[in-house]
Amino acid sequence: MGRGQDEERRGGARLTPKSPRKPEPAIREGVTGHEVDRAVKNQLRTLSKENAEGVAQHLVMVAELLDVEPEAALAHAETAVRRAGRVPAAREALGLVAYRLGDWARALGEFRTVRRLSGSSHLLPLMVDCERALGRHDKALELAQSEEANNLAIDDRVELAIVVSGIRRDLGQLDAAAAGLSDLVRRINPNRPSAARLFYAYADAKLAAGDPDAARDWFARAADADHELTTDAAERLEELDGVDVTDLLGDEDDEDHGLEAAPEH
Repeated sequence: MGRGQDEERRGGARLTPKSPRKPEPAIREGVTGHEVDRAVKNQLRTLSKENAEGVAQHLVMVAELLDVEPEAALAHAETAVRRAGRVPAAREALGLVAYRLGDWARALGEFRTVRRLSGSSHLLPLMVDCERALGRHDKALELAQSEEANNLAIDDRVELAIVVSGIRRDLGQLDAAAAGLSDLVRRINPNRPSAARLFYAYADAKLAAGDPDAARDWFARAADADHELTTDAAERLEELDGVDVTDLLGDEDDEDHGLEAAPEH
């Protein structure tokens, strides 16, 4: 091969144009970026004013779309990371979308990056759950028992305990699944945001362990604490009591009010 050809070969890869940047997803009208909380705003101060505003807008869109259109949320999260890869909030947003989509390996990688960038372990429960979903139960339990777990805030400790309980059930350790929650359920304030989920998880674990009476009691407590209706505790309670809501509100209601079914067309 001649020198010219050799130089062309060696230089070809360096001179190849980079892949064009993906177009950024549209921001909903009215979203300014000022909606993000103070902690996120502080993280964005490392960016230029224009870039910080743009990243904040994409983070707001992630929050809006996460529960309703996770694929659309993914585009905004990826854009935020392309523009601010060392901002923990951007990496966390991408991790949460990946988690919602069931992309456990990607979510775990993003959560690890957040921990490294921020020094915070608040995502530890989700990291443990990702390890569980990947089938690495021993690794999940090891992470759950790490020193970091001892320093979690109460609501994060609740979430971690719920995940660990699920791992125990995966392993067929039904009594241990309930026992691991027994101390927390008796100490937590029922008004805490995480109380309903904790009571529900404990009720479910007791039911799986063959104690329907205790399960009924804790499903009732979960229903009482679930002001935001984040669980189906009330429905589970009705199932245990043998109540059929459809029958109670069905034919008898129509007869009482003299209602007739509309004719089919």
